[in-house]
Amino acid sequence: MNYYVGVDVGTGSTRAALFDGEGKLIKISTNPIETFNSVPDFYEQSSEDIWDAVKKVVKNVVSEIPKESVNGIGFDATCSLVLLDEAGDPVTASLNGDDKRNVILWLDHRAEAEANFINMMGNQALRYVGGSISLEMEIPKILWLKKNLPDTWARVKLMFDLPDFLTWKATGSESRSLCSLVCKWNYSASPDGKNGWNEEFFNEIGLSVLKENNWRRIGNEVKAPGEPVGRGLSSRAAAELGLAEGTPVGTSIIDAHAGGLGMIGCSAPNISDNFTSRLGLICGTSTCHMAVSEKPIYVDGIWGPYYSAMVPSLWLNEGGQSATGKLLDHVIDTHPATSSIRKKIYGKMHIQQYLSNLLQSMSQQRSFPDISYLTKDLHVWPDFHGNRSPLADPTLQGMISGLSLASDEENLALIYLATIQALTYGTKHILESLTESRYKIETILICGGLSQNPLFVQIHADVLNLPVLIPSERESVLLGSAILGSCAAGTYPSVSKAIRAMAGSGSLVRPRSVSYQYHVRKFKVFKKLVNDQKDYKKMMNETL
Repeated sequence: MNYYVGVDVGTGSTRAALFDGEGKLIKISTNPIETFNSVPDFYEQSSEDIWDAVKKVVKNVVSEIPKESVNGIGFDATCSLVLLDEAGDPVTASLNGDDKRNVILWLDHRAEAEANFINMMGNQALRYVGGSISLEMEIPKILWLKKNLPDTWARVKLMFDLPDFLTWKATGSESRSLCSLVCKWNYSASPDGKNGWNEEFFNEIGLSVLKENNWRRIGNEVKAPGEPVGRGLSSRAAAELGLAEGTPVGTSIIDAHAGGLGMIGCSAPNISDNFTSRLGLICGTSTCHMAVSEKPIYVDGIWGPYYSAMVPSLWLNEGGQSATGKLLDHVIDTHPATSSIRKKIYGKMHIQQYLSNLLQSMSQQRSFPDISYLTKDLHVWPDFHGNRSPLADPTLQGMISGLSLASDEENLALIYLATIQALTYGTKHILESLTESRYKIETILICGGLSQNPLFVQIHADVLNLPVLIPSERESVLLGSAILGSCAAGTYPSVSKAIRAMAGSGSLVRPRSVSYQYHVRKFKVFKKLVNDQKDYKKMMNETL
């Protein structure tokens, strides 16, 4: 039997999974990682802590098989910035000088001023990030480091996107992934092969120093996702992971892109398998919306188009919401009724399932045709951590209209439902922008934790009026990484063929017409909420 390992470093944990050659999950392991948030909007992690977690989970999933039976390994991770010195040791990204805290998490919003400055310069490179760079991306954060941490700036000699840090730890190779560089570092890539760093852009924003030593600090060897890295696992990494030295390592990919890779080839009866007709939602702490096209499509407020960043030879557009799973957790964790509910259901079911059951009961008591009608007077704008797409405004904040003095579990259920609806309207807002720019989306695919929430899935089908396909292999992100490992091993001649071979089938959730017009009305309220918020800010900034 031949196996492949996929490794995923998410926001709060590191996971590894063992798959067979057909994409069937054999074993999975999870280990938490630490996040530091001592200053508002500053989120840092430790690369050493992350690698220690990687070692544990990989060793766990391969412990019961011969190590020689693992043909390849692939890595994905959040698009976080890792800082190292010449010796490869951590260099602090923290205001307190702690070298342990050498990773600036994607969630970190410290570089708002730097992102605004870059956008003000208006370089043509911004066409490929939806017209404006995000403070979540790496170049604004690097500019912040240069301005605010001179000691760090003097010491740091290697800057990796976290997925590339993992392949460096595994192989010793400083190569970078085209996926990470194109999507988060303003690297240029095109079908004509004229790839490279945009020297004019870096000169203009004050980072010309990165050109030194042939751009080594940020990468001068760039590989496509799935290409073999170096000579495979180094002897040290192989011992740490419990694998054989030389095991092929696939060039890495960002975690959301791994999810897109793992599910875009999922099949179902009577559903088109054309990659360009599908919108993939990779749901976790945040949600990323992945769409691919044969030609570049420019969409204001949507990242991309990125050439070959996910599926080879196709252009990728990436929308997103900065807080989805995290927002639902926040709504639940901060409500007065949560503690008593958790005591009541301890060990029996997930609290979100309890709330879904409660909503069904409340709807039946009121003889509503659908539970969505329960929130007629309750409306949420979900950007509690800014808007990633399609407004590209990190200063936006959350809003709730229709609150009362109620603090019981029914009140929590209603706010929970209104929040799910708001997240879905956010996806509809993104889909509108894609459609207006020539995309023809016929199917929605959802993976990640929220794909296992039937209420979340059904509301997406109803609001978007499109079928939703849920892969039978629920761990699409880990499967995407394993696909990269299979490509590095040469098992499949291309990433596209590996996707078709390993993606498997899925179950379909059809839209229902019973609540469609209701959601159309609520979507109008949704868009008015954000306009109202902008009006409030304008009023408060007026000179008296």
